[in-house]
Amino acid sequence: MRDTAISDPSAPILLLDTGVGGLTVLAEVRKALPDARLIYAADMAGIPYGTKTEAEVAARVAGLLGRMSERYKPRLACIACNTASTIALGMVREVLEIPVVGTVPAIKPAAAMTQTGTIGLLGTAGTIRQAYVDNLEADFASDKRLIRVAAPDLVNVAEAKLRGRAVDMSVIERAVAALRRADGGADIDTVVLACTHFPLLKSELAEVIGGEVQFIDGAAGIAQRIVHLTKNQEFRKLNNNLAVTTGTLDEFENLAPVLSNHGIDQIDRF
Repeated sequence: MRDTAISDPSAPILLLDTGVGGLTVLAEVRKALPDARLIYAADMAGIPYGTKTEAEVAARVAGLLGRMSERYKPRLACIACNTASTIALGMVREVLEIPVVGTVPAIKPAAAMTQTGTIGLLGTAGTIRQAYVDNLEADFASDKRLIRVAAPDLVNVAEAKLRGRAVDMSVIERAVAALRRADGGADIDTVVLACTHFPLLKSELAEVIGGEVQFIDGAAGIAQRIVHLTKNQEFRKLNNNLAVTTGTLDEFENLAPVLSNHGIDQIDRF
């Protein structure tokens, strides 16, 4: 672990996602650590991760975080993406010399919440097929029924919503229908949102699924994990929070109002 990352009170926390879904995590980190400087990195040139091979995702995420760590000298990095975390977390931890927090499906708390014993899980195709998810199910929900549904189209809908565009409710309806028509789907009372984009669509999903279904995601838990790993460290924000993109700067600057609402007033291209 870099000594400078701990001794420098202005050292930032770095969060990486493919697009803007990770802002749901950033919002929780801001609440938990208001004095920390945050750098939000959107790999817009790499979106979506869910359709890439595991090798492609692992290489891209490890490479990006390695270069970003050299440039920004963060005290901690967070992979604010379920797909990237379930695939690349181990590799990234080997590459970086700082703590790395991943984002994994909130199966453990969902298992504690469900009353019917049937849990729905919405994620990308890349997330729901991972052995990491198999292990979470075996460890925390072996006595439950976990219904996994790939809903990658929700990512684009969430990105569009943040840009002020209308939500395509047909995509929401298809995702909910896939959950309900699965074996035992009628008994789902808890849904894990296993992509950081999906909490942006919680109200639309709740409207379509109806009933007393609960939704859970990992953002608050991730923030608390970051708080724990930076315990007793000093924070002093000498510079503005920063958002960087691997895509075109013009496209990213269109998100300036959204980013400003999340406490980010500086935008750049990585």
